[in-house]
Amino acid sequence: MTELFNQKTQTPRRRKLRNNSPKAESILWYRLKGKQLKGYKFRRQYGIGNYIIDFYVPKAKLAIEIDGESHIGKPVEMRDNKRQEFIEFLGISCLRFTNWDVYENIDGVLEEIISHLP
Repeated sequence: MTELFNQKTQTPRRRKLRNNSPKAESILWYRLKGKQLKGYKFRRQYGIGNYIIDFYVPKAKLAIEIDGESHIGKPVEMRDNKRQEFIEFLGISCLRFTNWDVYENIDGVLEEIISHLP
């Protein structure tokens, strides 16, 4: 099953996403990196199958997505739901937050993430 995670063909795309992170992702990453949150290692722009998720905690099998304005609208919501179904099929829990959640309630976002860590 390891061929599902961080496929080499995705490396340039993952790197580009990391280097051009939206502000909300950068704000959250600042609070997650370096095992700051309960000692868990968070990965940024992590590949799962054909998808790249914003943050992933391998030890907890937890995916975290930050949705900006580009995630508004029926076609995008359907694509996001398909992606989430695939991730959850693999036994990975998925949390979704909006940019607004991160900007206006970062402590609440962190509390929600903590509540999903074993």
